This record gives sequence, structure tokens and C-alpha cells, in this order.
Amino acid sequence: MYRILIVEDDEVIASEIVNYLSRWELEGCIAKDLSNIVAEFESVKPQLVLMDVSLPFYNGFFWCQEIRKIADTPVIFLSSRNENMDIVMAMNMGGDDYIAKPVSMEVLLAKVQAMLRRAYNYKAEPSITLHGAKFDPAALYIDNNGQRISLTPNEAKLLSRLVSARGSVVTREELMISLWNSDQFIDDNTLSVNMNRLRHKLESAGLEGCIVTHKSKGYAIDG
Repeated sequence: MYRILIVEDDEVIASEIVNYLSRWELEGCIAKDLSNIVAEFESVKPQLVLMDVSLPFYNGFFWCQEIRKIADTPVIFLSSRNENMDIVMAMNMGGDDYIAKPVSMEVLLAKVQAMLRRAYNYKAEPSITLHGAKFDPAALYIDNNGQRISLTPNEAKLLSRLVSARGSVVTREELMISLWNSDQFIDDNTLSVNMNRLRHKLESAGLEGCIVTHKSKGYAIDG
């Protein structure tokens, strides 16, 4: 199993990344001592590092430079700052890629897998099944016995959130937050439109009744 060292001071984001990567048989290891990332790196011996830029003690650029003194392990930066100079700085300091916050788990997974393929000949297989169909949230498709249906990023996010909570109801508010990170930016009708489109696509792939509506509560995956 490939190990990913997650250097992130936001425990919620770090835990979410660990949980998402685990569904793809990738082991996320959260750095515990943010004052000594080199020691964390040497202890975990990861195949890839996800490095937040804004950290206590020293920033991610500093730690990337320190890691580069001892290893060529790929480093992907995470940052709420999306200015061109920050991206240039990340690359100049030895980074291999850059993901802007708020982090899309689908984008993060795609970039992690792409980096692992380039560095280690990593081969990923879709590990999420839905009524016998394969769901690949990174590549944005559902494959049911060779019938492949493309999904939009928002449709993939909705389905990922529902699948991750299989067996439980996901509220409309939770789904809106997973799409736009804050429910204040979208109205209830917008979510309904996206959900209806997703349902139609699932039905066209032969997956009727996959998403169940729980009135006044939210939605859940059936089985």
C-alpha cells in the first residue's frame, strides 16, 4: 500500500483526506509533530507528501526544501492562496504540483494517482462499487457491465458523498456543503436539479432506484 504523508494543521481536512484515500487503498498518515516535518517524513517513509503551505513554526515551502535535501519524494502543495506567485514559489521550492483550497477530493485523488503513476508505475483500479457497477469519482464515470456513463464534477461529488455514507441518510445541507463548501452559496433548487440529473444518468446506466429520497431529511444509497 502506498503511504501518503499529510502535512496539514487543519485536523478536519486532514482526516477527510485520510478517509477518502483509504477507499482507494492509499494509506494517509497525518504528521503529528508540525515542528519537525523531516522527522515525520523519515518515520513514515511515504511515497508522496501532501504539504499545506501555511503551517505553524515554518511554512510548507521551508519543509519541502528540507525534504529535498534527503529525498526526491513527490510533494503536492495545498494552499488557500491561489496567486500565480505562490504556485511559482511552490515549484521553485521543489514541489511537483499545487492544489488550491477548498480541496476537491476528486481532484486531489486524480493528482495523487497521476503523481504515483509517474514516480512508481502505480496502477489504480476503481474500488467503489454501486449495485455491481464500478464508480470512478476521479475519472468521472460509472461503468455497468461495459456501459460507461460520464459524470460532471458536481454529480461525482454528490455520488461520492452518498456512497461514503452508504447505509445512512445524508442531509441536503451536507450535500450542499460537499459541493460548494458552504450552503449559503446555493439554493435548494440548485441541489435538486443536480440530484435529478444524477438520478437520470444512473437510470440510463441500468441503476434504477439507486438513490432513495427521505422526505424532509435527505438522500441515501439503496444497498
